[in-house]
Amino acid sequence: MSTSPSSAVQEAREALGQRLKEIRQPTGMTARAFAARAGWHEAKASRIENGKTVPSDADLRTYADLCGVPEVYPDLLATAHGIEGMYVEWRRLQREGMRHAQQAHVPLYERTEHFRIYDPSVIPGIVQTRDYARAIMGTISAFRRLPDDVDAAVDVRMQRQHVLQDAGRRFGIILEEAALRAQFGSPEAMAAQLGHLLNVASMQQVSLGIVPFAATRHMWPLEAFWIFDDDQVIIELATAQVTVKQPSEINTYARMFAKLVSIASYGKEARTLIAEAINALG
Repeated sequence: MSTSPSSAVQEAREALGQRLKEIRQPTGMTARAFAARAGWHEAKASRIENGKTVPSDADLRTYADLCGVPEVYPDLLATAHGIEGMYVEWRRLQREGMRHAQQAHVPLYERTEHFRIYDPSVIPGIVQTRDYARAIMGTISAFRRLPDDVDAAVDVRMQRQHVLQDAGRRFGIILEEAALRAQFGSPEAMAAQLGHLLNVASMQQVSLGIVPFAATRHMWPLEAFWIFDDDQVIIELATAQVTVKQPSEINTYARMFAKLVSIASYGKEARTLIAEAINALG
């Protein structure tokens, strides 16, 4: 099992490098000879083919042209740009504020029929109240020193939640008990958020599980991740958003989600954990 979501990015870079190597080999040129022919440093081709250096668009054009296969360039370019989009730092996604990043996910929400969501520390955006969303997004914005567009970003997040009302979709949500206890905003805002979570849990299309502090673990706490159908996984790191689309990686996250389901509490037990978190607010 990968130790970090970013390992998927490295594996994709190595796969692209292997493909470039396979394009070069029929020419009879060694990696060093190819680099010399391209006018590169002697080690550059080897580093690209081993996934240690990310090829530029111009590098990919050089491979296609010098290897006599110019027709593969568009596909190489699309593959490389797909890898570049897998690991995107928050400072790039949110350089103009938070609203744009929220808006960017609207098409993904609209086309997804089965959501599987795990969060170890906060209530996920799709079931947040406005006050809770404003508190947590304000905290993030201040920490990352972003342009202050929190209210606009919250508006987009609230609008995206309309998919939750669609009885034709399915939502599997698993939270660690810690997410119920981490307070964002006033005690009143937190109590309202937890009350809203109780209402969400009663929806037919929603399966809400809580992993209690006392659960016997068959799966350790992970970073927050969202599985959208069987098409892609989005993982939220402290510094970046990772998007995984390789079937093997998606399957790994689906297996982890199933393990979390097996140790989560549902129904009355989950509602009791939420109620206890409300009572703890005093």
